Amino acid sequence: MDMDVKPDIIAEIEDLAERYPDIPVEAIVKEDLLRRGLGWAPEALSIAARFKRKAYFIFSFDMVPISDMGQEEFSKAPEEIRLVDGPYRFNPTIVSVRLNPSSPYRVESSEENLVLKLDGRLVADVELQKSPEYYTRTLSSGKPIPDIVPTIEWGYLLYLTAFRLCQYHGNQEECQFCDINKNYRQQKKSGRSYTPVKSVDEIIEALEIIASTDSESKAYTVTGGSITGTLEGMSEIDFYIRYPEAIEKRWPGRWISKMVVQALSKDEVQRLRDAGVQVYHPNFEIWDKRLFELYCPGKARHIGRDQWIERILDAATVFGPDRVIPNFVAGVEMAPQEGFTSIDDAIASTWEGLDFFMSHGISPRFTTWCPEPMSVLGKDRQGAPLEYHVRLLQVYRDTRERYKLPPMIGYGEPGLGKAVFSVSAFMDVLDPL
Repeated sequence: MDMDVKPDIIAEIEDLAERYPDIPVEAIVKEDLLRRGLGWAPEALSIAARFKRKAYFIFSFDMVPISDMGQEEFSKAPEEIRLVDGPYRFNPTIVSVRLNPSSPYRVESSEENLVLKLDGRLVADVELQKSPEYYTRTLSSGKPIPDIVPTIEWGYLLYLTAFRLCQYHGNQEECQFCDINKNYRQQKKSGRSYTPVKSVDEIIEALEIIASTDSESKAYTVTGGSITGTLEGMSEIDFYIRYPEAIEKRWPGRWISKMVVQALSKDEVQRLRDAGVQVYHPNFEIWDKRLFELYCPGKARHIGRDQWIERILDAATVFGPDRVIPNFVAGVEMAPQEGFTSIDDAIASTWEGLDFFMSHGISPRFTTWCPEPMSVLGKDRQGAPLEYHVRLLQVYRDTRERYKLPPMIGYGEPGLGKAVFSVSAFMDVLDPL
């Protein structure tokens, strides 16, 4: 093969749509955007800057560092885009914006309207979300609300990253696909307001404004980096539990409450449930034992894969299995050097994990892997093949159907044209309610 010949990505997408007719073309393009990132024409970026902007709510989710963004995309690009219409007659499809100026995907303007092009060919029209009123407000301290309580998933989810760093430090501890610590440093260097540890009072003050002005948000997530020792003199459970306790005391049941922290002991999980948390996410990341230990070295050493699994199963007895939703990083099992080289083998491995959890009534979710260059595994910026992601969506949907699992709680409506979850297409391929 002539290495100078540019691959025809549209032909690949259309081929996959033909080979896997049960996976909508919208979901295929969405996964490709998430794995390749998105570039912006200057005039399109100027238009986007008038809408709700990317908040960097926890990781960078970009394929270049801020220092390589010649148009300062990090301060102008939107959190998400919604694809509609175009030559493929897209149903509305919401996609997280992962910046990559060299991506074959590019948003351009056409008479003040935005369009998505792939290698210069039209794919879909692009819609942007208006900034909610509270995005213009600040706390009494002067901090902007998007720093403290940004919103994602087209306004559905309030994202409360209470701790923007992680105590798994360095290559021997950090998850190898994660750039949380390095992203914090680059955000601070850029001059953005980027609070490392958000106080309970700050979050409550922000939510007071949001609760009085917003009717779109339906859920909130409390999360942050792992705490292996103490933070402000508190253990992980003692630090994080304060937030749902305060929120639920002030607004009991106002939002679906979700918590993303490590796999905690059963007694600690019971404390979360008693505090009013409704959904628990002890993120598992990757099923394969060898890769789990390689790619999640801190988790493997501090808790261990077997103990992590046992604690997930224990949590299901506390919350109910449909309210325990561990995340998998889709595609990282095919990372170069150590990962699977065969799509068949990678799918078989992840299916084994899905089948294990789903057989217990627990339904994992996916975040499509973004090869962030500041992470260990993202340095070569090579993700998994698109066909892997298409087949994974198929396996995921079919395994859920086989076990007759109920709708997922805290993710909005499933189904093509209805899903709001923006960092994977798994909700787009599920049957609508």
